[in-house]
Amino acid sequence: MAKRSFAVIGLGRFGSAISTTLAELGHDVIGVDGNEDRVRALADALTLAVQLDATDEKALLRAGIKDVDVAVVSIGENIEASLLVVTLLREIGIRNVIAKAVTPLHGRILEKLGVSRVVFPERETAIRLAHSLVIPNVLDYIELSGEYSIVDVPAPPDFFGKTLKEIGLRSRFGLTTIAIKRATNTSDGPVTNIAPGPDDVVREGDVLSLLGSNERLGQLDRMLKTRK
Repeated sequence: MAKRSFAVIGLGRFGSAISTTLAELGHDVIGVDGNEDRVRALADALTLAVQLDATDEKALLRAGIKDVDVAVVSIGENIEASLLVVTLLREIGIRNVIAKAVTPLHGRILEKLGVSRVVFPERETAIRLAHSLVIPNVLDYIELSGEYSIVDVPAPPDFFGKTLKEIGLRSRFGLTTIAIKRATNTSDGPVTNIAPGPDDVVREGDVLSLLGSNERLGQLDRMLKTRK
């Protein structure tokens, strides 16, 4: 993975989680917040943590924001400040700006300002929780559209020792296995087999990433329930 540079403006829970994760993945991260305590808390974790007023264009330029590949604006509570910062970043010349929104109207305005992506952290978390309640076997969920999703499910005992072809998820449920995640005994964590072939074998402890319609995913979940 190529090393990239990021700026995260607003180091609340959302911004601090993004900035520290990006840093742990080996990227350069400039964290910006007006709160001294938040900046101090992340000073050792990020490439640079700066206390400044993000609505001050000169202060942003002094912090080196102009040179980053991606800027994430995680100011949600102060909508006016969020919009002003996005405008400044666009004027500075940052092409890839991702912004947090707290209301649909906020999101629409951000889109009109030309941000690359608008995220609704609370709504997206709520959607994932709702799906996990409806389909309890799902470990993780990504909504692609109103009808299609990607889910992570633990491989049931019936699948152990069988190839994907023998299991027949595509023929039986119309689901595509896009990855198999397998735990290892090393500090590197799990190994992910992207785009596994029909002859790949599923083992105990594997997690399957499946792509398909919500209706078909629900059918699989009901089958897994009856096998418990």
